[in-house]
Amino acid sequence: MSAKYILAIDQGTSSTKALVFDEQGQAIAKGAENLHTHYLDHGFVEQEPAIIYQNVLAAVQKCLQAFTEKGFDSTAIAGIGISNQRETFVVWDKAGKPLHNAVVWQCKRSVQICEELKQQGLSEQVNQKTGLVIDPYFSATKLIWLNRNNEAIKVAIQSGEAYFGTIDTWLLYKLTNGKKYATDYTNASRTLLFNLHSLQWDNELIDAFGLTGIQLPEVKSSSAFFGETTLDGLFAQPVLVTGMIGDSHAAAFGEGCFEAGTAKATLGTGCSILMNIGDKPVRSNNGMVTTICWSIDGRIDYAFEGVIVSCGATIEWLKNELNLFADSKETEAMANAVADSAGVCVIPAFSGLGSPHWQPERRASISGMSFGTTKNHIVRAALESIPFQVKDVITAMEQDAAVELHDFNVDGGISANRFVVQSMADLLGKKVTTIGNPDVSALGAALLAGLKTGVFDNLVVIAQLPVAQKSFLPDADANQIKKSYAVWKQLI
Repeated sequence: MSAKYILAIDQGTSSTKALVFDEQGQAIAKGAENLHTHYLDHGFVEQEPAIIYQNVLAAVQKCLQAFTEKGFDSTAIAGIGISNQRETFVVWDKAGKPLHNAVVWQCKRSVQICEELKQQGLSEQVNQKTGLVIDPYFSATKLIWLNRNNEAIKVAIQSGEAYFGTIDTWLLYKLTNGKKYATDYTNASRTLLFNLHSLQWDNELIDAFGLTGIQLPEVKSSSAFFGETTLDGLFAQPVLVTGMIGDSHAAAFGEGCFEAGTAKATLGTGCSILMNIGDKPVRSNNGMVTTICWSIDGRIDYAFEGVIVSCGATIEWLKNELNLFADSKETEAMANAVADSAGVCVIPAFSGLGSPHWQPERRASISGMSFGTTKNHIVRAALESIPFQVKDVITAMEQDAAVELHDFNVDGGISANRFVVQSMADLLGKKVTTIGNPDVSALGAALLAGLKTGVFDNLVVIAQLPVAQKSFLPDADANQIKKSYAVWKQLI
């Protein structure tokens, strides 16, 4: 039987990556294209819908060229999986013309609207139905802003001719020439419009938000038949789109978070932690949001998500503003050059603290310094703040879900820092695994697409695919990090 391949499109905030994966889950070819973002006054952040689509086509063209140059045939590509920047959305009319730029997840235009919704007493209802909190991060609050401030969108909503979609939906609509209008459960669960219990769009919330009349896409499993496309002629014959999923959720699937108690953390500028909590949504009492982890035919897994505001950003600040080192790769050796942080503690609340503390007004601090403090102590304390924050989130998740963490994977740039990852293992008292794959979101989308096309038979087969990974076991003598964590807890 001839080999089959999957094309994965990972449409992110700053770029689009396209990769072809084989039946072993290995990347064969890759193309990437940077994407421009408009950072405007008053915290507005936008992208151009047509440019996003062209960006995807350009990345795929580069990838397919690399694929065929290696001697492969594009007709062997059996399906397409899409992972996308979550919460970013487009509104378009019945002719398919965008009524406004895409509003990006980072955009803060709806801060005042969020306050109004809270004052109206909607916080409890929103959290109970959607698992989320009223925050500018989520799509609906910015859609309300557009409805109030853009006459064309207001008229289109009222007349039932405004089509809302997160980026996966917009791409599917464009790729199928307007024939398919759908999303998956993970992306729907990030909008503030989707009921986690009924697995339907929630008309009561839509009406409460003043959005009556908005058109919303059909919601399917992350692994499903979504449509077919030639990618604007890049393929001679149409190829099936069989996977769509939000990027963080795709990463969780790509890292094998298939059971309750499995979790992943992406350690980048900030940090997103997703922990699978099983087949039922659970409300958090400790500042987590509840979301859909991933879904396949006949199965939906839910997750807690915790957001840490500052991880890599803390290290960048030490480099750029305090000039403590020239390259962040030096920090591992600097931390190991001292026996401990000597009472120094860095609380990296440069933009407030996220989960589970939710202290947006808090500011960063370095405490416990003396004349004996060196830059190595400060660097070590800053690196320790990363496992400290992860520990806070995981502890809260375990309490809420009544599920114990048993498998923890980390990815992202900071996962290359062995001091950070070992400290995490020591503090959690668990094995922590890093995978050497910078494109794990694309991998997750490919695996889900491949499940539907038969490239991968089932989850058991996927779990047995070869993965380049390194495991860190907790040190029996981890008292030092625990002492430092006790100081952190007091200061928090």
